[in-house]
Amino acid sequence: MAAGNVNPFNVSDSEDEAEQRQDGADTERSPSDEAQGHSLGPFSPPAYSEPAALLSSNRTSPRGAETRVSLDAIAAQLLRDQYILTALELHTELLEAGRELPRLRDYFSNPGNFERQSGTPPACKEQAVGPGGPLNRAGSISTLDSLDFARYSDDGNRESDERVAVLEFELRKAKETIQALRANLTQAAECEIPSQERKNYKSSPENQEPIRPLEKRALNFLVNEYLLKNEYKLASITFSDENDDQDFELWDDVGLNIPKPPDLLQLYRNCGNILPLHRDTVDVAVNVDPNDLPGDYFTQEPVQQTEAIQQQEEVVQELEYQIGLLNSEKQSLAEQIKKLQSPSPTAVLTGTIYSIHHHFAHLLRMDFYPTRLIQTNYPLLVVTVPISAFCSVMWKVGLICRVIGNWRWRWLVKSCFVCLCRKLSPAFHQALLSFCRMSTDSRLGSEVSRIADSEQSVMLMLGRCLPHIVPNVLLAKREELIPLILCTACLHPEPKERDQLLHILFNLIKRPDDEQRQMILTGCVAFARHVGPTRVEAELLPQCWEQINHKYPERRLLVAEACGALAPYLPKEIRSSLVLSMLQQMLAEDKADMVREAVVKSLGIIMGYIDDPDKYSQGFELMLLSLGDPSERVVSATHQVFIPAFAAWCTELGNLQSQLIPSLLTRIEKLLKQGEYGLDEHKLHMYLSALQSLIPSLFAVLLQNAPFTSRAKLQGDVPPIEVTRFPRPASPLQDVATIVGSREQLAVLLQLYDHQLQHEGTTGWDSLLWVVNQFLPQLIEIVGRINVTSSTCVHEFSRFFWRLCRTFGKIFTNTKVKPQFQEILRLSEENVDASAGNGILTKATVPIYATGVLTCYNQEEDRKLLVGFLEDVMTTLSLSHAPLDSLKASFVELGANPAFHELLLTVLWYGVVHTSALVRCTAARMFELLVKGVNETLVAQRVVPALITLSSDPEISVRISTIPAFGTIMETVTQKELLERVKMQLASFLEDPQYQDQHSLHMEIIKTFGRVGPNAEPRFRDEFVLPHLHKLALCNNQQTVESKRIDIATQLFEAYSALSCCFISEELMVNHFLPGLRCLRTDMEQLSPEHEVILSSMIKECEIKVENKGIGEAQGSISIAASLVGEDAKTKFLSKMGQLTTSGAMLANVFQRKK
Repeated sequence: MAAGNVNPFNVSDSEDEAEQRQDGADTERSPSDEAQGHSLGPFSPPAYSEPAALLSSNRTSPRGAETRVSLDAIAAQLLRDQYILTALELHTELLEAGRELPRLRDYFSNPGNFERQSGTPPACKEQAVGPGGPLNRAGSISTLDSLDFARYSDDGNRESDERVAVLEFELRKAKETIQALRANLTQAAECEIPSQERKNYKSSPENQEPIRPLEKRALNFLVNEYLLKNEYKLASITFSDENDDQDFELWDDVGLNIPKPPDLLQLYRNCGNILPLHRDTVDVAVNVDPNDLPGDYFTQEPVQQTEAIQQQEEVVQELEYQIGLLNSEKQSLAEQIKKLQSPSPTAVLTGTIYSIHHHFAHLLRMDFYPTRLIQTNYPLLVVTVPISAFCSVMWKVGLICRVIGNWRWRWLVKSCFVCLCRKLSPAFHQALLSFCRMSTDSRLGSEVSRIADSEQSVMLMLGRCLPHIVPNVLLAKREELIPLILCTACLHPEPKERDQLLHILFNLIKRPDDEQRQMILTGCVAFARHVGPTRVEAELLPQCWEQINHKYPERRLLVAEACGALAPYLPKEIRSSLVLSMLQQMLAEDKADMVREAVVKSLGIIMGYIDDPDKYSQGFELMLLSLGDPSERVVSATHQVFIPAFAAWCTELGNLQSQLIPSLLTRIEKLLKQGEYGLDEHKLHMYLSALQSLIPSLFAVLLQNAPFTSRAKLQGDVPPIEVTRFPRPASPLQDVATIVGSREQLAVLLQLYDHQLQHEGTTGWDSLLWVVNQFLPQLIEIVGRINVTSSTCVHEFSRFFWRLCRTFGKIFTNTKVKPQFQEILRLSEENVDASAGNGILTKATVPIYATGVLTCYNQEEDRKLLVGFLEDVMTTLSLSHAPLDSLKASFVELGANPAFHELLLTVLWYGVVHTSALVRCTAARMFELLVKGVNETLVAQRVVPALITLSSDPEISVRISTIPAFGTIMETVTQKELLERVKMQLASFLEDPQYQDQHSLHMEIIKTFGRVGPNAEPRFRDEFVLPHLHKLALCNNQQTVESKRIDIATQLFEAYSALSCCFISEELMVNHFLPGLRCLRTDMEQLSPEHEVILSSMIKECEIKVENKGIGEAQGSISIAASLVGEDAKTKFLSKMGQLTTSGAMLANVFQRKK
């Protein structure tokens, strides 16, 4: 029964309830009583209840007049004592007399008071008696739907499980009853709003009386009803969702004993007509003597009000009492449920029975048997059921017999089916059964006819059936068979069958994708965990070996990944021999990049489990082989997985500092010695990148072998590690925290590490002393031997030192690394050999120190140190007339990072305002390198003003040095204002008379034009570069100094060769380009005949181009006229063809020649 339908009077008094509980244990009825029809109706009072005193609520008049009992009190007492039929008679008689009682009307108009099937009140639950009467069932009579076979088994019974279900149900219903009773109590206890407040609400429309919960639910119901009646279904659905705590299909959910009002439409129509309120009325007379009136006339109304108040108080007390009872019973039920929820053999048996019934329900229904009376001789069973239901149950019992093996069950089933046998001859019976369409001759038929009755037989059946199932499953869904294959392969007793099943597993999918390979690998790992190393070696590895040369790369990829996944589960001898050899072969021979990548990752996993020290040399060769792979994917996997794992193994062996790192340094030195005539930069990058990947492992060795390691304990608050403390690792295996063990442990070690370096020194710290005294000096020596013009080598070593310094920390960098570089780079003119050009400042040590060490930390003092170092290098190299390659390499490397552009401009401005012209020339040259990477705003604000300042320098050499930078601006900048300023400056160099005889200036301009002309703006090239080159070539014909003439001619030849590839208009070709080439040919005829031949061919080609353009234009006009004539002829021909309406014979006449 719904919570809203609970009747507050539909409960027994406390005394009756106690009596019912006491007598309930003896009220079980016999089958004979049930047969005689002595049933308790739903509206009959209990047979054992005593009639209640109806005068318990009598009221005695204070004047001693006669005692009167109100009809309402009588009705309440009848309902309370469950004299429903008597109350109904009273209600009918009052209706006939026209004196309807609201209490009875509300009670009998509420259908919820007569729905007894929902729950069992606490007072009656022991004997299953409903509120309207007992509904107990005879214990000796059972029907098949209620037959509980487990109750009679020796293995336990299901009473406890049924009890749990009943208790859970009763607990749920008790909660609903509590909720309903509380709602009714709240409604009954609501205080009336004082009359003065009501007047205030009526007098002021803006002051609305607050809505009550009951009124809200009633209005919600009426609104939803209105929406449904008027086809506002979506609005009704939305409204129902917003009020999900209310059932809109049942009015009784609104409240208890609440009559339903008219619908909204009726209320709206009657809103103007105030309905008369129900009031108690009495008969009165005029001019009546008071002595003629009844004695209690004047006290009747107060007495009735007192009775109503007392009745209401009684209701409240009863409700509170019932709430207390239900709460206590709810607690007891909850405790019983906890006790009964513990697992028991009965529950396991019940679950087994339910599972069998669920899976084989479609086999256990045999309703086509005729109905027949069956009676067994088993003493526990006397049943009267249809034979179809009995057979169904017996089939279930037969299955249960196989599960629990109980002899009493078997005897029961045997005795039950013996009684079903007919007196038929065996031959007739066999012939009759032959009409059943069964096939036991085929393979599948024999499998179907033999149902497995043990785990071993199930495995045998799966081993026989799976090879026939797999080929018939869709390729996209074959991974669904992996659990079955693996389970069978694990448990099958026959080795041959297991081998066949694993072969099926590895050949399950023709070209498995990534997800399918993951599923197969997951299954292989589960198989390996289950069967152990010996069977993995004997059964799984041969499958991998067979697939190692498969034609599909996906299958080879599966093998490579399987070797790594199975590594933890293999015998150590096989892991370091057979598996390692397989992977080495695949790495050397496989042509697919993705396969070699997986091989390298699996090799890394093998290195994490290998424990044979003799395999170190093989691991080192595998590392070099992986690093030299042409595929970037393979090299990346080497750095991410293989090298960290190999370094971890070398750390355990103690070979990291003694063998691995020195071996790589030796190979780098050997490479530099062999590279005097050409360095193999690829191999240098390979070795140096390997060293870079070993830096985290080297630092971890320092921390783990430090004097403070024994004091590193996680105690107290440890300051967290800064996010930027370490460079971003290429993989989690290169994270120092991962190598050490945890980020918290690393934080403790770092704190002790910094304190040790700053305060206690490195005495006794052998691993750190090796880095300081052997590793760093050897690296710095190697750096000094690198060709400074090789930007690739400079960049590689710069990144290496940057990672090294960032990993080892700022204190280590400032106290151990910088002093060693500064000792070598003593900034003075004595360190620069201008004649030989082999001073230390001209080596790669300068850019690597500047970009790899001084840029590690970007604080103010670090930037000042870098600025000062670059200024000193620029000054020293300029004053000593040394090559500027090291300074240029520094500017190129730093200029690639926009964060250093302001810093470099600061250094160059120092050179612009320097007192030495040599330094100013160097600064002007450096601007050419910086302009390419700087944004146009900085070029406009910082670069161009500095160049303009230098272009007006008193020294002509400084002005000439600015020309390459101006040319680079013309090549890279797009702002028109900047281009015009640069154009004007270059024009002043060319047209100013003071520069007319400046040979070096003309050389620099021509060289710049040849370099930037092809990439410059076409307008600048056409209007400025080509005309001035023509002038310079013409002037060079008049040059009397032969050396200057040949220098200019050579530069002009280079410039014209570069510009000949550009698009040049016919006008420029005729007016400037060809005349300039002819002037240059005149010079070359006298100075360089071999160049004259080339120039003659260039001139001839240009002349041909000019002639072809003219011919092409003429041919273009002719072709246009011809096309017009052709269109006219085509139109005439088509019109002639359109006139033909006869056969193909007439079509042939059109093409005949006229005679």
